[in-house]
Order: sequence, then structure tokens, then C-alpha cells
Amino acid sequence: MKKCHFNQLITKNITTMKRFFLAVLVCLFFIVRTKAQKPNIIYILTDQWRASAFGYTGDPNVKTPNIDRFAQEAVSFANAVSVCPVSTPYRASLLTGRYPTSTGMFLNDLYLPSEELCMAEIFKSAGYNTAYIGKWHLDGHGRLNNVSPERRQGFDYWKALECSHEYNKMPYYENNSPEMKYWEEYSPFAISKDAQKYISEHAGSSKSFLLFVSIETPHFPHATAPAEYRDLYPESEIKTAPNVPDGLINNVREELNGYYAHCTATDKAIGELIKKIGELGLMKNTVVVFTSDHGEMMGAHGMRPRSKQAAWDESIHIPFLIKTPSTDNEKGIVVNAPLTTTDILPTLLGLANIKIPKSVEGEDLSRLVKSPDPNADRAALVMNICPFGNEYNMSEYRGIRTKQYTYICSPEGPEMMFDNLNDKYQMNNLVGKAEYADLQKELNKKLDKSLKKIGDKDFQRREYYLKKWDLKLNDEKIIGYSAFERGEGIVQSPKQKVY
Repeated sequence: MKKCHFNQLITKNITTMKRFFLAVLVCLFFIVRTKAQKPNIIYILTDQWRASAFGYTGDPNVKTPNIDRFAQEAVSFANAVSVCPVSTPYRASLLTGRYPTSTGMFLNDLYLPSEELCMAEIFKSAGYNTAYIGKWHLDGHGRLNNVSPERRQGFDYWKALECSHEYNKMPYYENNSPEMKYWEEYSPFAISKDAQKYISEHAGSSKSFLLFVSIETPHFPHATAPAEYRDLYPESEIKTAPNVPDGLINNVREELNGYYAHCTATDKAIGELIKKIGELGLMKNTVVVFTSDHGEMMGAHGMRPRSKQAAWDESIHIPFLIKTPSTDNEKGIVVNAPLTTTDILPTLLGLANIKIPKSVEGEDLSRLVKSPDPNADRAALVMNICPFGNEYNMSEYRGIRTKQYTYICSPEGPEMMFDNLNDKYQMNNLVGKAEYADLQKELNKKLDKSLKKIGDKDFQRREYYLKKWDLKLNDEKIIGYSAFERGEGIVQSPKQKVY
């Protein structure tokens, strides 16, 4: 009996040890898998939302409680700029990490060549699921035509459209279906809900995902914002900026009524998405970005509301908030070193520990995300190779933004230099002033160095680049996207000529 009892005891202990070691192995498996799994990427892009139009950046009018709260949890790049402040050029630069001078994508409604290596293709090759919801504006086959699957640059899940500003009845195409469908409510709310559905379905997957959420507001038309949000902003109570001329104030207030309404409604939609990310426990392994493609002049410096493309801050200065698992101890930190559009892709790749392709021209700033340094500085490029449409008569320009200064040159020479810390509304142009000659010389050297790096130091007028990339503007000085609705559209895609 004693021997039998002893054997039973040994057997029991062995079984217990097996269970213990099995439990340890299971724990180690999940630890290793968690460490090995790359972070999800959720990129939230809005349209024409300038950096100044938020509570957290000091706008005295607008109500953006959800994004303000997110800013307290994220790292904020306070001097982020749009490399070319208009839709298609920004998006092409974002997805490729390359400058408009290198891709030829410097006009709206061009087709991004399939030969370009893009964001989703890179992440997909690293094992990611890829998804795109909302506005695309890179297809160049007409704004209402379906972006066929082979032209989606690596995105698989698809609920998107080339471009529409019908926010209350916005069309889209779903995955492989050629049928045009319509969002059933105000598009920011509908897009947010679909994004929430996507992340809910992928939250438990061992495969990471890249989700691109492209919301078209607060881009005009502004009067189509939901009435309950427009009621929040009586025109008589809206405070306008000091760089808006008196003659434009009434028009600006009328536009701001809808612009701010779109901002607040879109803030709600984004807030619900961010809340869902938290509820699903995804923040511990997800990079979340909130930003915009460009700003909105809204009457500043005498430029009409709805315009962009210009080199002033109202146009080029954009919000850029990024939250990663490593920023939990860096909540609300501000990075003053500028970031331009080409830097975003390599930075995301750096955060995901994915090798950056040689084609990418931007700089990996992941070190500033992981260890924010408010004192760091650099020069970030901005440009407009060929102003088009209503802004066609504007001069072409190249420029840089540092943490304190904006410096802009046209083909004729220096045009603008502003001290953004001491001249928030850029009303005191320092170009040519004797006491700032050394500063102008220093900034000019930085601009020359940046342009030399991309082969554009002695930049030319627009005609040179239109000819170089074999692009033609119509009588309205745009790429004729509306002709596709009449069956007369011609797809234009940059094709560099060899001389």
C-alpha cells in the first residue's frame, strides 16, 4: 500500500509539473507572438482641416472636444506641413514617400502610376491586412468612376470613391462590386461606423492591419453640414483672424459657420472611432494618426474662402497627432521640429520595424515619436509646382518650414519670410529687410540644400514641369475630370520625357 501510494504521489507530481510547464510554454508563446506581431496602423485623414481650427491649438470659436482629448494622449507635431497643399499631390506624396517633383503628381485628378511603390503594397508585403475607406483621389479616371481593384495600390478591403463632396448622399464602391452605393447618413458618421466595424472584426487576429480612414470634411461645400452643428456657430458671434481684410469678413463668417459645423461633426465621428479602438484594447499594439491633407485660406491675406495651394500657414500648416504604444509616457508632448508629407510613410515603417524602400525620399522621424524632443529642429519642404484652377495665377514656389520660420521663394527669388513664433498671422514679411539679411541667407542655404537633395535646386516655371511629365491643362486650367461624366475624359498620368 505504501509503495502504491508513493507511485500515485509521483504520478500526481509529474502531472502537475507537466501542466505547469505547459502553462509556461503557452505564456511564452503569447509573449513571443505579442512581441513579434507588428503594430496595427490606423491613419485618419481629413480634408482641408487647417491646423489652427481646433480647441487644442487655440481657435476661439470651434468645438473639437474629442480631438482635443486625443491631443492630450498623443504626440503632436506642432509644425507639420502639407508638401503641396492640395488633395491629389498630398495623397500621392503620402502613399509613396516621394516628392511631387519626383513623381509628377503635382495636379489634382491625375492617375498615380501603378509603377510607384505605395504604402499598402509595402505593409502588405510585411504581412499586413490592408483596408481603405473614404475618399481616394488618385485614380484620374473621373471622380465618380469605380477605382477598379488593380488600381488600388495594394489596398484589399475597399469602401471608397475617387472624390465626391455630397456629404449627405455620398457614393462609394464596395470591394469587387462595380455597383455604385451610397452611405446612408452624413458621410463622416457612416465612414467612422464602417471603420469601427472593420477593427472589431480584426481585433483578435494574429495578423496586423493597415486601415486608412479618409474623411472628406471640413472641405467645402460648408452649408451642407448638419443643421444641429451649424446652429452652434451663429455668424455674428464668430471671431475672424486679424489677417482677414474687412471686406471679406461677412463672407468668411458665412463660410466659417459651415466649416466649423463640419469640424465639430467630424470630431464626433473621429471621437467614436478612437473610443472603439480603446474599448477593443487595441491601443496597446496600434499606431493611430490623425491629420489633414492641407488647410483652408478662409479669407486670410485677402484670398477667398475655399482656397488653398498658397504658401501661407492657413494653407500649408496641418494638424498631426500620433499615438503609439510607446507614447504612453509621452502624453501630450509637443514636437516642434517640422514634418512634411514625405516623412510620414518612412516614419510609420520605422515604428513598425519594416525596412524602408530605397524609393522613399522622406526621413524616418520615428525617433521623435518614441522620444519627443521639443527643442529639435529641421527644415521641411513645401512646394507648388503648378498652381491650377482658381489659383492658376499664383506664382510657383518652393519653401521650407523650420520650428520658427517660414521661407518661400518663387522662380524670381525670395518672396516671403515669417517669424511664426512672433508673428502668428504672418503679417510682417521679413524678406529684404536689412536687419534680417543673415537670417534670410541662412534659410536660403537650407532651402537650396533641401532642393539639391531632390534634384530641384534651380527650379523652373510650371511650363517646364508640364512638358517634362507630358501633362496638359484644359481651358479651366485643370485636369478635366468632369469630361468623364460626358464620356469624353482622358486619363492623364505623369510620364517623364527623356531629353
